[in-house]
Amino acid sequence: MPSQPKYLTGDEAAIREFIDKFDIFLLDCDGVLWSGDHVYDGIPETIQMLQSRGKRTIFVTNNSTKSRDEYLKKLTTLGIPSGGVEDIFGSAYSSAVYISRILKLPPGKNKVFVLGEAGIEKELQSEGVAFIGGTDPAFRRDITQEDFKGIADGSLLDPEVGVVLAGLDFHFNYLKMAHGLHYLKRGALFLATNTDSTLPMHHGFFLGAGSAMAPLVNASGQRPLELGKPSQAMMDAVEGKFHLDRSRTCMIGDRLNTDIKFGVDGKLGGTLHVLTGVDNKEAWQKEDAVAVPSFYADKLSDLKLVA
Repeated sequence: MPSQPKYLTGDEAAIREFIDKFDIFLLDCDGVLWSGDHVYDGIPETIQMLQSRGKRTIFVTNNSTKSRDEYLKKLTTLGIPSGGVEDIFGSAYSSAVYISRILKLPPGKNKVFVLGEAGIEKELQSEGVAFIGGTDPAFRRDITQEDFKGIADGSLLDPEVGVVLAGLDFHFNYLKMAHGLHYLKRGALFLATNTDSTLPMHHGFFLGAGSAMAPLVNASGQRPLELGKPSQAMMDAVEGKFHLDRSRTCMIGDRLNTDIKFGVDGKLGGTLHVLTGVDNKEAWQKEDAVAVPSFYADKLSDLKLVA
């Protein structure tokens, strides 16, 4: 059984030792920095403190609804200092890079059918990947009998679609799922920006990407390749982009099955679990815990004791 994590809250000596142990902090966003548009108390000052001590802070999020540019705007609006768009790595960007640089889809099968929001579309555009679906109003409506017929016989399907990419979609509906299912039945690859079951918002929890795509998973009998945390494909991409030393890198998050597992599986030097989001400490105290952090704190701003 893994050793129990070190509790940092209120222990200034332990916090100093923790911070000195790492050069780079990978930071989840939802449930760690903010809930919806509410930034947690002390977060801007905590990030500033880490940066003032020469630490690099990289924002690694599974939420695919925003592009890196949009996340930069949110960080700026909430007063959270960052190193710019280059220090933001989201699952939408990770997916776009994977499709454009690793899959290298053949001509004639190089389009992506998107189940998701504008963040995915913007990152696909940044990598020159063609797509349909997404925020197109033609897919944000009720299904008709003509749709059933055209999807079944293929006349409404784009023959160039080679990938179905699913993320968090605030407008998911039967029409989109029907298109996605039939693209998969015709051999398209099934990818997911992430499969988080819930999304922390406004001090509560709402359906996450994994819940939104569940009908498609159930109907197709397929599980998508995940390109967000805890996927090690994402870890490899982060390492390649930032040239980080894994032994001197710490992942900070609120969810065990994504953030903490991401760091543990990636053999990072440490993981910090904060209790402001999805999982409480009882989740990693169970014998069958999906992952156990090396450190934990009540909230991220507890680190600013050493400022």
